[in-house]
Amino acid sequence: MLTDLTLDALREYRSSYTRPDDFDDFWDSTLAEARELDISVEAVPVETPLQTLDVHDVTFSGFGGDRVRAWLRTPKGRTGLPAVVQYHGYGGNRGSAVENLTWASAGFAHLQVEVRDQRGGTGFMTRGITDRETYFYRKVFADAVRAVDAIRELGSPDVAVIGNSQGGGIALATAGLVPGLAAAHFQAPFLCDFRRALTVCGRPPYTELTAYVAEHRRSDVFSTLSYFDGVGFAARATAPAWFSIGLMDDIVPPSTVFGAYHAYAGPRQIQVWEHNAHEAGGSDDLDIALDAFRTRLLEKP
Repeated sequence: MLTDLTLDALREYRSSYTRPDDFDDFWDSTLAEARELDISVEAVPVETPLQTLDVHDVTFSGFGGDRVRAWLRTPKGRTGLPAVVQYHGYGGNRGSAVENLTWASAGFAHLQVEVRDQRGGTGFMTRGITDRETYFYRKVFADAVRAVDAIRELGSPDVAVIGNSQGGGIALATAGLVPGLAAAHFQAPFLCDFRRALTVCGRPPYTELTAYVAEHRRSDVFSTLSYFDGVGFAARATAPAWFSIGLMDDIVPPSTVFGAYHAYAGPRQIQVWEHNAHEAGGSDDLDIALDAFRTRLLEKP
């Protein structure tokens, strides 16, 4: 069943989000602070049974110098390839060294980043939310930008960002914070159009915010959230982007994705999966992104 507006209404929908006047200054200063420390990238080869791919265990310095972990998978013996940086869903992790082999098998350097502190568990939506300086996603988004810095230091000149759900929201923030990205794929991106999401969504993780506001009578948290809303980052992003959403998604309301999509400043297109939910087309949607990225990054003149 539909969980939000009809498709015609979604195409007309525009978010009521207003970006703070000092949005750019806040993120410029955040990234400057994150980059004060050397990124100190380390890439350690990992022995696996894979015959066609190399795997490295990568660590680098994120916000505050905290070490961030990632898997780097590449076609065997290849370096200097276009890269795809991937961020994972809420409460997840980077998985094992031999999972998620699609992008490297297709000819890309694939950096799969682990979000700090998120190897399971909940409560991240409200961690530090009373102040923009302490909110959890300030560090997460800065780490995500540093992941792009890291893969560039490892020799990939062209970089795309991707993710599903929370990963899509992180990828969207990164697209708004890093100039010169080659492409982006946002699959059911979370963390967009917060006010709308809390109005229409009755499923976690958005209900963590709803419960917090109800318990603490703290509607002022929307002031903090305004610095972390995907609609605000979309207005800064210029990389060619592929969005996707399932109209039966009850975790990420389709209207919130369209809110970010309509605000996106770069070339964009959106794939609507009318009878799909939070997987947003799953492997079929991935095929679309693979084809687009291959044409743009691997087959460019």
